[in-house]
Amino acid sequence: MTECSIWEQTTHSFTKHKTDMQTKPVRVRFAPSPTGPLHMGGVRTALFNYLFAKKHNGTCVLRIEDTDSRRFVPGAEEYIIQALDWCGILPEEGVLPNGDVATEPSPQHPYAPYRQSQRKDIYKEYALRLVKQGHAYYAFDTPEELDVLRKEAEEKGQAFVYDSRFRKKTANSLNRTAEETAERIRKSNNWVIRFAIPEDRTVVLNDLIRGDMQVQTNTLDDKVLWKAHDGLPTYHLANVVDDYLMQITHVIRGEEWLPSLPLHYLLYDAFGWEENRPQFAHVPLLLKPDGKGKLSKRDGDRLGFPVFPLEWIGPDGEKSSGYRESGYFPEAFTNLIALLGWNPGTEQEIFSMEELIQAFSLERVLKSGARFNPEKARWFNEQYLRKYPEDQLLELFMPILKEKGIDAGEEKIQKTISLIKNRASFVHEFWDLSSYFFIPPDTYDASMKKKFLTPETPEIIRQVSELLSACTPFDASGIGNALAEWIKEKQLKTGHVMNTLRLCIVGQPTGPGVAEIMEVIGKEETLERLEKALTHL
Repeated sequence: MTECSIWEQTTHSFTKHKTDMQTKPVRVRFAPSPTGPLHMGGVRTALFNYLFAKKHNGTCVLRIEDTDSRRFVPGAEEYIIQALDWCGILPEEGVLPNGDVATEPSPQHPYAPYRQSQRKDIYKEYALRLVKQGHAYYAFDTPEELDVLRKEAEEKGQAFVYDSRFRKKTANSLNRTAEETAERIRKSNNWVIRFAIPEDRTVVLNDLIRGDMQVQTNTLDDKVLWKAHDGLPTYHLANVVDDYLMQITHVIRGEEWLPSLPLHYLLYDAFGWEENRPQFAHVPLLLKPDGKGKLSKRDGDRLGFPVFPLEWIGPDGEKSSGYRESGYFPEAFTNLIALLGWNPGTEQEIFSMEELIQAFSLERVLKSGARFNPEKARWFNEQYLRKYPEDQLLELFMPILKEKGIDAGEEKIQKTISLIKNRASFVHEFWDLSSYFFIPPDTYDASMKKKFLTPETPEIIRQVSELLSACTPFDASGIGNALAEWIKEKQLKTGHVMNTLRLCIVGQPTGPGVAEIMEVIGKEETLERLEKALTHL
């Protein structure tokens, strides 16, 4: 597949694209297969469809393409729906998160059903239409016979291609009489319908992201469209027929489907649907962190980050981590995948869903693959954590505290969150960052003891205890001012005194300001910790 005059042709393509959107309501679809958990690349494709539809006041349809019965995985469809719901990607039509799965047409779901397995009778009708019109044929080759031919080609150093040359010498309806074909069909269901790729033709394709391309049909093979043994279509026939019947105007899908575009163009031509052919946009691949190859589950397992939005437990019991269970906010996850392969054209990186809708355009989707950076993913979550409403952070932190056996008032917890949230990437890190607010230290950092404990330390602690006993109000400002005046009066070093107090109160060289910590734990607890430090240190 070669690109030609992409720059000039792309400009023309978007002009036509904008004109079409002014005359025809935008309808897009996300059409995953329930063959396993939804990869973050699939979520991004769903998001781009959703943003595009919302931007143009259109409709986003969720369709389940479950025609591959051999690869069907129980629970995968439910996972897909839950994952999209968690991400805030909410299609208006089709298989919906609220359990609304229409099997009959209705005003909200005019093209029901939306599971392809429930539409199987439709596809046979269209496959037979292509046969009748001479655009497809019955093929009787068995899988075993095709395997033998593949091996023979490999032994000769050749690639086996079921193309216009091959079909002239194999068992199919093009080489049999009508009577012989009817007899074969009657006696067995071990046959398929294949598309007859036209010979010696150049197909000119357009992609809204990549521009115009052209393909010689002699380089293409006759793909299977429909299988008699299970009565189901392949992806190629089903998605073209459904996109036409559901009046889809734009097909936004992954780059891996780009090689199928010539066949889909030819199918629209064969059906006589050229005027209703949707416009296509193939989004770039998500790449490994080093940029070398497509991002996979193995990369996540190897490098320690999720590649799925939600945790997935497969039929074999194998567990894969998810962004939700790893502590990511759904808004942060959605924000980070939006910027993988799309550039808003500004320096802005943090977007609400509404801001993404307003800013999104296919013109700014990149052609090249988008490299995933796990550290950048953490950064996005940090940004959302910092601006998350503290009452909601309180709700998220409370179960962790209860699990630790901590019974503290909401005001204390709220103050603690305010002091430590800018040090965290995830809510589940709050405990490690704040445990000393709730539990006095049992041990004291050895390096701090070595550096700050001197013969004068006990007397300093006693005098500070007396000072703090009389400190009113006992807040960070009052504590800080009292300590500063006392240190100046005694001509001591501020750093030495404050680190000694940190050792007594916290037990380690971490955390926010000592005065702020004292305010949160209160006067009584502060004095108790200083007394305990006198004994232990």
